Amino acid sequence: MRRQYPVSLSCQVLELSASGYFAWQRRRDAERPGPAGRHSDEALLAHMRAIHAEVKGEYGWPRMHKELLARGIRVGNDRVRRLMQQHGIKAKTKRKFVVTTDSRHNLPVAPDLVQRRFNPEAPNQLWCGDITYIATDEGWLYLAAVLDLFGRQVVGWSLQPHMQTSLVKDALAMAWWRRRPTAGLIFHSDRGSQYYGGYFQAALKGWGMRSSMSRKGNCWDNAPTESFWGRLKTASVHGHKFATREEARKAVMDWMAFYNHRRLHSSLGYLSPMQYEQRWYEVQRKKAA
Repeated sequence: MRRQYPVSLSCQVLELSASGYFAWQRRRDAERPGPAGRHSDEALLAHMRAIHAEVKGEYGWPRMHKELLARGIRVGNDRVRRLMQQHGIKAKTKRKFVVTTDSRHNLPVAPDLVQRRFNPEAPNQLWCGDITYIATDEGWLYLAAVLDLFGRQVVGWSLQPHMQTSLVKDALAMAWWRRRPTAGLIFHSDRGSQYYGGYFQAALKGWGMRSSMSRKGNCWDNAPTESFWGRLKTASVHGHKFATREEARKAVMDWMAFYNHRRLHSSLGYLSPMQYEQRWYEVQRKKAA
């Protein structure tokens, strides 16, 4: 028909918008296999460079491939890997783990109730917490975070210029007020004195939580939080110089929002923590219907 009548005239007769027609045509061509739906290398590179900037250089080719597919860009993983290698688009590497826990205290230690079983069957069954630090020109900024290990979502956090017990208590309080878990939840941490002080343990008991602690000097017993710190620091701390604690706080908050809402996890089927949890709740609602 286009050979007989202009598209604009045909759309006018059919009471359609020309822009809507062309948008539909682009979508159809993108979904069609073969040359018609194939993106040029230049177009793919533009998309990959934009994604690389958005995720602060975190993604290697597997996550880059999944992100492109999620955005409706059909491309093979071998092609993504080749283009990234050819053009120097690569994930930032993590730095070596540094021990920050001070377990030199005479406080009683809770048993390890987790035993490296980091995959609970539902949300709000197993949380873990830890502390890390960020350098600024004003001095150290300390971050305590609480992760729900079902979907690896950050459910509570606190940023303070000190490492007192209130730092970890505030992070736990945020998590409790946001999630309101039923009694029996396990909270897993290292043996840091902040976590086994009476103030923090009283808070755990008051909210019906059970305390669990890793073995002395064994970072693998709290591996999910160590992995989380590695991702955070690689993306938003290493290579950055913060003039103020507020500047560092904004960078950390920005990354944690990205992490919860958008960062793809291979262990979650290349979904973000919030997407993974939302899908679980949808399945539960359908089962109950």
